[in-house]
Amino acid sequence: MHESECGIHLFLILRQLKDYHTQHPKPTLLTFSRSHVLTFSRSHASHVFQLSLISLPVMTQYTEENIFTLDWKEHIRMRPGMYIGKLGDGSTPDDGIYVLLKEVIDNSIDEYVMGHGKQIDVEIKESKVTVRDYGRGIPLGKVVECVSKINTGGKYDSKAFKKSVGLNGVGTKAVNALSDYFLVRAVREGKSKEAVFHQGEITSESKIIKSAEDQGTILTFVPDANIFKDFEYRDEFVEQQLWNYAWLNAGLKIKYNGKIFHSKDGLLDLLLRKTSGEEIRYPIIHLKGEDIEMTLTHGQHYGEQYYSFVNGQHTTQGGTHLNAFKEAIVKTLRDHFNKSFDPKDVRSSIIGAISIRVEEPVFESQTKTKLGSNNIATDGPTVRSFINDFVTQQLDNFLHKHPDTAKEILKRIQQSERERKEIAGIKKLANQRAKSANLHNKKLRDCRIHYNDNSRVDDELKNNSTIFITEGDSASGSLTKARDVQSQAVFSLRGKPLNCYGMTKKVVYQNEEFNLLQHALNIEDGLEDLRYNRVVIATDADVDGMHIRLLLLTFFLQFFPDLVRDGHLFILETPLFRVRDKQQTFYCYNEKEKQAAILKLRGKPEITRFKGLGEISPDEFGAFIGEKIHLEPVLIQDNTSIDEVLEYYMGKNTPERQEFIIGNLRFEIDATVSKESPVEVVES
Repeated sequence: MHESECGIHLFLILRQLKDYHTQHPKPTLLTFSRSHVLTFSRSHASHVFQLSLISLPVMTQYTEENIFTLDWKEHIRMRPGMYIGKLGDGSTPDDGIYVLLKEVIDNSIDEYVMGHGKQIDVEIKESKVTVRDYGRGIPLGKVVECVSKINTGGKYDSKAFKKSVGLNGVGTKAVNALSDYFLVRAVREGKSKEAVFHQGEITSESKIIKSAEDQGTILTFVPDANIFKDFEYRDEFVEQQLWNYAWLNAGLKIKYNGKIFHSKDGLLDLLLRKTSGEEIRYPIIHLKGEDIEMTLTHGQHYGEQYYSFVNGQHTTQGGTHLNAFKEAIVKTLRDHFNKSFDPKDVRSSIIGAISIRVEEPVFESQTKTKLGSNNIATDGPTVRSFINDFVTQQLDNFLHKHPDTAKEILKRIQQSERERKEIAGIKKLANQRAKSANLHNKKLRDCRIHYNDNSRVDDELKNNSTIFITEGDSASGSLTKARDVQSQAVFSLRGKPLNCYGMTKKVVYQNEEFNLLQHALNIEDGLEDLRYNRVVIATDADVDGMHIRLLLLTFFLQFFPDLVRDGHLFILETPLFRVRDKQQTFYCYNEKEKQAAILKLRGKPEITRFKGLGEISPDEFGAFIGEKIHLEPVLIQDNTSIDEVLEYYMGKNTPERQEFIIGNLRFEIDATVSKESPVEVVES
């Protein structure tokens, strides 16, 4: 029923009750719902009528019928987030399809660590993934159980897999349950056995037969499209994942779709690749010990850049080992130079990597992205003391042996100290303004759930936290009306932001909008308390919109590159066209989709070209920022120099840039489709 109709009906009911009470002054009880009643009465002392809403106790039946027992695959398919984190569509590196790949490769890595097999083959063809190792192979009598019976595996004996990644016997079972097709084949001692599954249910099982294949295990799976909607594997994310395995397992060879991933010097190779596109202040420090390896240098950019690993697992959210690593670096450098440096000055522009091996590690989630272990082993030292002891001794010894490196580190720390003191006054004033503005921040339409909320908030809800950065009242108005207030916030800019290329961080505090934006994101002192997992630039699809996009990209790359490196920055893609007739409507993101939509329509198609976000109605916008949201991640390749990119696009208008623009000009011509019906074009 429409709201206006509800109001009319309620008015008629109240008028009838009033007439009734004029003759019958006793209170009237009116059933309103299963949980509430309305009471209608009149005061004896006046002619005022009173309407009250009373809550009733809810009587919920709780019987044997309310108790359900799920088998392992039903539970995984019903609650996939508990096992692989967020689902996603492959557009970000922590999406579920990459976790499936990781769970399979982890088992092959464990074989390599135990000294069995020196090569892993990975092949991805569209949605089909095959991983083949040359280890010992699953014992043939346990092939089916190892991939389909929960808590079954060979890693519960800590002597056999003392410092393994997958200890809970869930990984490959989750892959099995979440796959439309899953094949496992083990080759062992000249014999083989295979089994095929569909969504965790076995569909065929072979007998043990003779085989001339090399020993090892082959796993093939196709993620279930009913769970992973419109997914696609992106080479850049898969390759980064495989490089991590190569760096952490020096000597291992990984073949992926014709490419070879191999590392000789472990974390040194990692940092050499990560810093290949920028200038570093001194040669990379590389230190190794039993169950620990670290690398360290300083760059020229703002922020801190860390890569942390446990038992070969990339802990993207850090944990106890990364906290100890940061603490140990500050302590060692303070003691070495005998100065009480501010920790921020020591860590400013730092680039480091730490890898440790822990017996039976405890992670804070099944996806193993944050270490929670306090001890290296059951009877061993704490993670904190283990890392502190190693860094304090080894790094201090290194600096004494290499005084030139120590001198460069001291100069970098002193430079950070000077910069911090130079902006201390303006920073204090700007923060006071931002604090008062935050109480009534008209630029920010906040949401209820944030990325840095306490651990009691579900991880999936926190991962969905998003802030859209828009320009203008019309665009922010449509977004604000269409958004999910639980997890989506909107920050509205007033006109084009400042081109901050070549400026110091002082401008972040001098410019009111930049200052309010960094406080809205809560990234002034780093990403530890970032309030939104996804920071989305949402601009119009015209020249001005593209310019604003570039200016915002410059702001983040110049002053907060960690936000980009850690995969938090995105570009919102909205439809360019609406194609419809009287029966159907299609929203198209490119010319190809537009032409396909025209062919699908029977009547005379009406084509609307969207130029601005404000031209899209809130009802339509809701579908574009919902489950099927199109987000393009902003990525920095390892060999990309941020300084060179910013100078080229945002610096002086050089002849090279002019030639690039002229050579890459593209004209969009409305193509005609062979169709009898005419096309009506509407410019929105």
